[in-house]
Amino acid sequence: MKQPRAWQRMLSGRRLDLLDPTPMDIEIADIAHGLAFVARWNGQTKGDFAYSVAEHSLLVLEIFTRLHPKAPVKWRLAALLHDAPEYVIGDMISPVKAAVGPGYGALDDRLTAAIHLRFGLPAQIPATIKRQIKKADKVSAWLEAVQIAGFTKAEADKFFGKHDTALCQTLTIRLRPPTEVRDDFTRTHAKLMETL
Repeated sequence: MKQPRAWQRMLSGRRLDLLDPTPMDIEIADIAHGLAFVARWNGQTKGDFAYSVAEHSLLVLEIFTRLHPKAPVKWRLAALLHDAPEYVIGDMISPVKAAVGPGYGALDDRLTAAIHLRFGLPAQIPATIKRQIKKADKVSAWLEAVQIAGFTKAEADKFFGKHDTALCQTLTIRLRPPTEVRDDFTRTHAKLMETL
């Protein structure tokens, strides 16, 4: 029996094997483009543009940097790339991930390791840093929920935890055209790589 195709052709021309991704098949242009066109919240957000995973990643980096201003550049890069596998596998909301089961997590882990190695990060980042990035991710999810996804603050508190109101009051969700977000993501990545 013929094996089903488990690779995807990227715009860069690379062929990414989802079962065995290698760092050599990872290009930031592919990641930035893909994430800029993947909608968070299954597209159920207010505004004229979908709120993309690329925009979310930039916000998580901003929050992580504010929470940990002395963090080394490599961990800021890890914050920017925290959802990078979604350029290939899309953004699944938590209930769908739970329904899909452990296979989703294994695929995400393989892609994350290849992406990290491609950009000079360890395949697995330290648990402490992972928790710090996850906190920034939850703050971002809270802001997104309240500002553009129709949640009340009480609902957001229940699902994403209560967060520093001073920090949350200084951040506003931006909805921009995908190409603008893609270019911003690419520039931000390049600046981080220059100082890595």
